[in-house]
Parts: sequence; structure tokens; C-alpha cells
Amino acid sequence: MSMIETLDANGGDVEGSEAVSLHRRILSDISEKILSGAWAPGHRIPFEHELTAEYNCSRMTVNKALSQLAKAGLIERRRRSGSFVRRPQSQAAVLEIHDIRIEVEALGLLYRYERVARHKRRSNVEDRTLLELNAAGPVLVLECRHFAGKRPFAHEQRLINLAAVTEAADEEFLGIAPGPWLIGRVPWSAAEHRIRAVAADKHIAAALDIAAGAPCLVVERRTWSAEHPVTHVRFTYAAGSHMLVARFTPSQG
Repeated sequence: MSMIETLDANGGDVEGSEAVSLHRRILSDISEKILSGAWAPGHRIPFEHELTAEYNCSRMTVNKALSQLAKAGLIERRRRSGSFVRRPQSQAAVLEIHDIRIEVEALGLLYRYERVARHKRRSNVEDRTLLELNAAGPVLVLECRHFAGKRPFAHEQRLINLAAVTEAADEEFLGIAPGPWLIGRVPWSAAEHRIRAVAADKHIAAALDIAAGAPCLVVERRTWSAEHPVTHVRFTYAAGSHMLVARFTPSQG
């Protein structure tokens, strides 16, 4: 499934792959200006109508890009005032799906991504349990590492349900991490997080360059799109490198 909107050709906009290209270009241009420091915290982002004219696209495309930047924590949207560069946060909200790149760069460190392993297979019993699949089907298994500067920051183990995301079968995930790739293509409707502390086994210790038995934080997440399981991912962080924050309000029930 795709998150690409269909644009009105009569309004001077484009459709399909060209709309995707414009959306990504807007995201890339604004992100680069923020992360490079060219736009400091508090800087006002051009208004939607200004971006619409600059990129010759619809306000729907601009609004979608700004909404994604706000969700990533790069900008703050203020009603009637516009959008402004937000001060980067070094914390991840428990109930948000965030991009590790954003988290690392918010700490002022250079981000690097590495795909360690990738293979397709028919789901086994463990896969079906993790994804909550009722029957066997094709899955994509990925192992990745995320770096902050020269140090490993997070180890990622991911299952993708290829019945729900067929285009993932042809994606190598060499130049882009699976998380942002999925967010850009599959509109998730529900997510579940499980958080626990573990001691690093030999494999995780080697991946994170820490001692075997060292304490780690594990964040597991499952997402669904319209009741269809999409992915299960397990992120492992060395203790002290990651913080999870959630804010709650009293129930009004």
C-alpha cells in the first residue's frame, strides 16, 4: 500500500511518481536546512502557499511533507502562525514511531546506517507469532545497525510481512533503513510497543561493540495497517544510549 496522494492534474499538479518525487524533495530540502543549521531553532518555515509556488505543486503535497516533518520532531506547526524549526529532542516518545536518524542527528552526531543481512523465506512458527499471522506466508528478514558517530547506536532485527508490503521484496535496503522506508509507503493504523531490559548475548555484544552480558534496552514494535500485520521490529540499545519518554493526561471517562 502507498501513502502517495493522487493530485489534481487540472490544478497544475502532477500524479504518481512525480508527486512522490516532489514530496521527497520538499522533505529533503527542509530537513537539510534544519540539520545543517542553516535554519536555526525558531526559524519560520515558508508558508504553505509559498512552498506551493516554489515547488509548483499542490498544497496537499506541501501539507503532507510538513506533517511528516512535524511528526519526526523537526518542526512545530502553530495554528494561524505557520511552521517553525523545533529544538531537537534527544528523547523518543514511547507511543511514537520515530526515525533513528533524527534522534542521532538531534544529538549532534553523524548518523550512519548499515544493512547486515537480508533474506526472504516462508514464515516459520516464530515469525507468525511475532507478526500475529494466521497462516504461513512470505516474509523478509532484516538485520541492521545504526551508528552515532563512530559508535554503534542501535541494533535492528526486523520482519516484514510481504503479503502486506509486496514491494519490500524487491528493496535491498542498502541506502535506506527499513523504518523510514515503510513509513513512507504504508499508512499504519495501529502500533504496539514492548520495552524490556536484557543482558547482551554474544551476537548483540559484537553488533553494539559492548561486553557480553552488558545491560541493554530492547524496544519491540509491531504495526498494523487496516488490520493487516505489517512489521515486527526489535531495536536493542546499549544501556545509557537511549531514553523513552511518554506523557499522559487523566482519563476523561
